Amino acid sequence: MAGKLIIFSAPSGAGKTTIVRNLLSKHSDKIEFSISASTREARGTEVDGKDYYFISKEDFLHKIAKQEFIEFEEVYSGTFYGTLRAEVERIWALGKHVIFDIDVIGGLRLKSKFPEQALAIFVQPPSLEVLKERLRGRGTDSEEKLKERFAKAETELAYAEKFDVILNNFELETACAEAEDLVVNFLKS
Repeated sequence: MAGKLIIFSAPSGAGKTTIVRNLLSKHSDKIEFSISASTREARGTEVDGKDYYFISKEDFLHKIAKQEFIEFEEVYSGTFYGTLRAEVERIWALGKHVIFDIDVIGGLRLKSKFPEQALAIFVQPPSLEVLKERLRGRGTDSEEKLKERFAKAETELAYAEKFDVILNNFELETACAEAEDLVVNFLKS
C-alpha cells in the first residue's frame, strides 16, 4: 500500500529546508524525509545517507539507465539531483508518508507522477532581494555559484502557480505553523 507524498519546493534560500525539518521534528511518527541523490560534493557537515546520497556522476547516469529514479534533473551544469524509487518504497514500507525538500522542477515532476497522492507546496520568499541576502549569508557558495543560483531562483519563482499551495515565508514561525496545518489536514484526507 503506497502512502502519500508531501512536496516542498522553492528556490534555494526560501526556507523550505527549515520548514521541512520543523515538520519532521513534530510528526516523525507519520512522515519521513526522502533523501535525494546528488552528484555534488558534500558541504560543511553534510552526511552521506542522511542529507543526500552523494554518488558519482558515472553512478548517477548508470542509475538513470536502469530507471532507478522516479525523477531526476541536471539542476546546475554538471550537477545532478534525483529521487530514487527505492527511497520512496523504503519509507512507504515503514508505513509512513514521504516528505520532500526538492527543487521546483523536481517537485512538479513528482506531482505529475502521483497526482492523487501528492500535495505540492511552493515556499514563496518575501522577495528576490531577501532570497539573495539569505544565500549570501550562508557563506557556502562562490560568487559565480551565487549568480547561477540567483538566475535559477528568478526562473523558479515563475512556477509558483503550478503548485497546489503557495506558502508565504515572510515570517518563519507563521510559515511553519501554516505548513503544519496543511500537512496534517492532507494526511487526514
